[in-house]
Amino acid sequence: MSEIELSAGVIDYTDTGGGGGKGVVVLVHGLGFDESVWDAVVEELRGDFRVVVPVLPLGSHRRPMRPDADLSAHGIAAILAEFLERLDLRDVTLVQNDAGTAQLLVGVRDERVGRLVLTSCEALDNYPPGIQGRTLHAASRVPGGLFLLLQSFRVPFLVRMRSSLGGMAKRPIPYALVRRWYRPLLTQRAIRRDLAAFCRSTEKDTYLKAAERLGEFDRPALVAWGAQDLMMPPATGRRLAELLPRGRYVEIPEAGTLVQLDNPGVLCAELRRFIGEGEGRSIGESAS
Repeated sequence: MSEIELSAGVIDYTDTGGGGGKGVVVLVHGLGFDESVWDAVVEELRGDFRVVVPVLPLGSHRRPMRPDADLSAHGIAAILAEFLERLDLRDVTLVQNDAGTAQLLVGVRDERVGRLVLTSCEALDNYPPGIQGRTLHAASRVPGGLFLLLQSFRVPFLVRMRSSLGGMAKRPIPYALVRRWYRPLLTQRAIRRDLAAFCRSTEKDTYLKAAERLGEFDRPALVAWGAQDLMMPPATGRRLAELLPRGRYVEIPEAGTLVQLDNPGVLCAELRRFIGEGEGRSIGESAS
């Protein structure tokens, strides 16, 4: 992996480089995931695009941030914006999953974003999202609560429950991936500190306020939602698409929140079509 030092600390990232000259795609993960959650998408797109995946400080990062770093949702968005600037990435297709980070750039620091893709993610009034999000945020506010909650990820049966990671995907998630994602949180106190800082400092109305600026985004936007998403209801995705002036909505069949794991083939087909068209179809049209 490559690394880059930003204001908040050192960030790891993967970069396929080159590509087929069709532009740059930046893939953004959510809480408790790292770059590997996008592996199937990277492999599918790398022949035609330069694909870049930063590891943001959302729990599966291996390097703790500076103690004084702003790790609220807005702080994470600022880290992402600085990352794009430092790598001098332009006219980026920015693809977000699970967390709502990318929305916070709109109308603030979105000048490097040529196209916006929001796949099943925190938005509008769905924050914290689902039972998983509410449990995490409640645990982060109790001394020792986050550490105790994380112990459940040592037990495969508990991970598969619908109230845990099992509720975020239609297909079973390989436990080897779960071990990879949660090893930093289980072994490094400073990583738990970073995640707790995010949970404690992100306000409940963060994405409702962000939605007020979505109408300013005059570039193509795609909202690609998991059709069987229990944590991020498809109705939320439809509302998001309606707020974006050039937005279109598609549903990814046989997929939950983690659309890139459940159905990477359809997601990549939609991304290719979207980038190739440059403009969206009508809102409400779904993938078949």
